Amino acid sequence: MESYKLKITNEVAQAAVLGGAFLGGGGGGSIEKGLKNAREALELGDLYLVSLDYVKDDDIVITASAVGSPASKEQYVTPEYNKKSYRILKKFLLDNIGGVITNENGGGSTVNGWILSAVTGIPLIDAPCNGRAHPTATMGSMGLSQLEGYKTIQVALGGNPDKGKYIEALAKGNLNSTSAIVRKAAVESGGLVTVLRNPVKAEYLKENSAVGGLKQAIDIGNVFLKYKDDIEAILEELKEMISLEVVARGFVKKYDIKIQGGFDVGHVVCNSAKGDYDLTFWNEYMTLEFDGQRLATFPDLIATLDGKTGKVLTSAEIKEKDNIIVVKVDRRKLKLGRGMFDRSLFKEVEEVLNKELIKYIF
Repeated sequence: MESYKLKITNEVAQAAVLGGAFLGGGGGGSIEKGLKNAREALELGDLYLVSLDYVKDDDIVITASAVGSPASKEQYVTPEYNKKSYRILKKFLLDNIGGVITNENGGGSTVNGWILSAVTGIPLIDAPCNGRAHPTATMGSMGLSQLEGYKTIQVALGGNPDKGKYIEALAKGNLNSTSAIVRKAAVESGGLVTVLRNPVKAEYLKENSAVGGLKQAIDIGNVFLKYKDDIEAILEELKEMISLEVVARGFVKKYDIKIQGGFDVGHVVCNSAKGDYDLTFWNEYMTLEFDGQRLATFPDLIATLDGKTGKVLTSAEIKEKDNIIVVKVDRRKLKLGRGMFDRSLFKEVEEVLNKELIKYIF
């Protein structure tokens, strides 16, 4: 295991957010939100990203995440909510907290836990629950949903108090039940809550998390920073780095989105010279098809880029008539956590989208 302690500067933060947005695969929050949260974290104190060997096996590590609909217009979370959720969790957690990890990569979610680490000094560990973004909390729980006898604590805060939307929620119990409560809190708060959850010993992360996932995001983000608006150069280097494949270039012919149960659910049609490519999403892009043939299936990475600038466009940001490039990366080139190998967690996706996934994955 590689050992490192990386000081997060403004440039490193930019790379992390840009690479995280790409690894969001359509979800994971916006670049703008990620950069804003990163700036706030850096203003609060020194920040370092450390490899897993910087904490002891018996140290308790918590997961920082955000739960909700990226497209919601009423979402409201402040840095103070991050600090307050930590105070609440510490009150109910008997063990000392030795580190924090993010739940996933994404434009916004790559920086989950950064503010907390800057304020408290607890290590920010490069062992995210998943190296790409995913829609459900159980997918980002590193297999804890199947760990017999495991009981979690989840603390969720969100909502604008001036609009009567502020919510604090503390849930203790099994992962599925507590995650459902947190998802409901996100809906009632206006679309988004910040969450601290799933205390585990650091030793558990070695085999179940996406070790090195943030470093991969930074490496990818550096490609975007290096070439800026030179989209062809970006694509060429990512082909070498992670075997990226350009699937289609064209315009958004159709775009449908609805908020359902706290998720963004929708469909994108990209019209290219060869014909129409169909993408479905449940926050993240789940399927990519052409002429009835499945080309990629989550957790394969499916992403949409602005055809002129190369900027990552999430499923919540894309619009009809946008000039886009559709790309994919085979899941074997990504750093994935244990949740991506649990077939039971994909059944809900199939029911929501009315699409088969499991037979294409396992």
